[in-house]
Amino acid sequence: MIIIQSDDLRSKFINILLKNSFDKNDAELCADIFTENTLTGVASHGVNKFRSFIKMVQNNYVKPKAKPIKLNSFNALEQWDGNFGSGPNNAWLITERAIELAKQYGTGCVALKNTNHWMRGGTYGWKAAETGFIFICWANTIPNLPPWGSKEARTGNNPIIFAVPKKDGPVVLDMALSQFSYGKLDTYKKAGEKLPFPGGYNSDNKLTDDPSEIIESFRPLPIGLWKGSGLSLMLDLIASILSDGNPTFKLSKTEVDTGMSQVFIAVDPEKFFSKDEINNLVEQIISNFKSAEPIDNNVDILFPGERAKRTKEEYLKNGIPIDELVWEKINSIL
Repeated sequence: MIIIQSDDLRSKFINILLKNSFDKNDAELCADIFTENTLTGVASHGVNKFRSFIKMVQNNYVKPKAKPIKLNSFNALEQWDGNFGSGPNNAWLITERAIELAKQYGTGCVALKNTNHWMRGGTYGWKAAETGFIFICWANTIPNLPPWGSKEARTGNNPIIFAVPKKDGPVVLDMALSQFSYGKLDTYKKAGEKLPFPGGYNSDNKLTDDPSEIIESFRPLPIGLWKGSGLSLMLDLIASILSDGNPTFKLSKTEVDTGMSQVFIAVDPEKFFSKDEINNLVEQIISNFKSAEPIDNNVDILFPGERAKRTKEEYLKNGIPIDELVWEKINSIL
């Protein structure tokens, strides 16, 4: 591992994005998102993913100058077309639009089609919650998760995010619908480590904690087993209907995360309660949650988003540990 300061990492991202046809403002926003993802400990959707993102730009899957456009609207509900622009940039702008609608109507729902991988979905939950909004968003993906009882990937590990504002840092749950996301499987694989729990099946149809075997078989376990499988299907259905975009089965033609459908929902709780009332209730719920007796003294009860906040504070102070090979590959990008 080598240690890189966040400002240096951001500058590196910006320079590469500018060389790959991004406008200055778009390059800075995209670099901010990749840097933030890395700072919060999600290198799999930050620095480790940056090279493949640039490859998608160079292969014309991601169009760096494309902007999302509004297609239809009905009060607080809108449909937008991402025009195959940068996934992180599109998601950031559509999050802002959902917040604008929520300010006006109390809630805002924007469905987006023809967009690309948004990297860490939690980024947009943090943005909304830090502004005071409850937020839910999700995306469909290429088929990479078998329906329960099947050997064949026909649905996606469709990531879903829930975010709630809190004064000293929001509560943000960011999860794929597989027990371990492919990014997390790759992280364990690169580290040469086994999973802490079985995460899927190998090619012999046996449960395994070996991330390499799961990546090879393309058979991760859905969260909650059959429940996660059903939830994946529902998220795909709703995203496809609301956006009039591609369902997962149509995304199978590309083998990369492009042309996907996403939904962004913002709610303004201050339409009913004061900011202090909201924060007091959230703090009481979190305090009760964290007061549960741990199974042993080595276990720390954390609420969703707490680890990310701690990691960011540590990395801002001491620098970001980055795999040397990953850094070498980024420096080789033309």
